[in-house]
Amino acid sequence: MYPLALLAGGQATRLRPITERIPKAMVEVAGEPFIAHQLRLVRREGVSRVVICTGHLAEQIQTYVGSGTAFGMDVAYSLDGPTLLGTGGALKKALPLLGERFIVMYGDSYLDTRFAPIVEAFEQSGLPALMTVFRNENRWDTSNVEFAGGAVLRYDKIDRRPSMHYIDYGLGVLSARVFEDWPAERPFDLAGVYRRLVDGHRLAGYEVKERFYEIGSHRGLLETDSYLLERKGATR
Repeated sequence: MYPLALLAGGQATRLRPITERIPKAMVEVAGEPFIAHQLRLVRREGVSRVVICTGHLAEQIQTYVGSGTAFGMDVAYSLDGPTLLGTGGALKKALPLLGERFIVMYGDSYLDTRFAPIVEAFEQSGLPALMTVFRNENRWDTSNVEFAGGAVLRYDKIDRRPSMHYIDYGLGVLSARVFEDWPAERPFDLAGVYRRLVDGHRLAGYEVKERFYEIGSHRGLLETDSYLLERKGATR
C-alpha cells in the first residue's frame, strides 16, 4: 500500500472555540483525539507509513502521535512553517517524504471504506491522479462534483451547478508529478490542482458508496462522535 499524506495543518476556524488552543486533529471524538481514530482506520486498510502535514499547533500532534509506534506504523511530519501553505502547498513540501505515488486524506475526515479497490482503480486508470466521489445530493454538504461514466467531468467548490450530484469524498491517490508546475513554498489548495487535472482530462474518478464523516463543523463533529461511539459499542 502507498504511503498516506494526512492534511492536518488548518486553523479549524469553524470549530472555535474548541480549536482556539488545540488543533482539529486533537479534538476529542468518542473519548479520544480524532487523529487516533484516523490512524487506526488507515492502518486497518494496509497503510503502514503516514506523513502528517501540520501547521497550526503542530507540536501537540507530534507529542501525541510520536513516531507512530503505538499505532503500528511509521509516522513522519512535514511542517508548513511560519506561513500556512494550504492543502496543495503542504503536499508539495511533503513530497520528499511521500515518494512518487501516495494516498491523501483530509485531516477532518473519517472515511470508513476499503482503500485497496481505490488504489487498484488508480493504477488501472493510467492517469496521474484519482479522486473518490460520493453521491451526496447536497445532503451532508454542498455537492461539488459532476461525475458520470466513471469520470470526473467538473469539480468546483465555488461555482456549483445543478448537475453536481456528487461531492469530493476526501480520499485521493496522486502522483508527485501533478505538482511539477505549482510553486514551492507558496500557498495553494489541492482543489486548484484537481480543477487543473479535470480541465486536462487527467483525473480519474472512483465512486464510494459509504457516506463520509467529518469534524470540520460542529454538526459534523456531533455526527462523527455518535458514529464512532456506535462502532465502539458494536466491537465490544
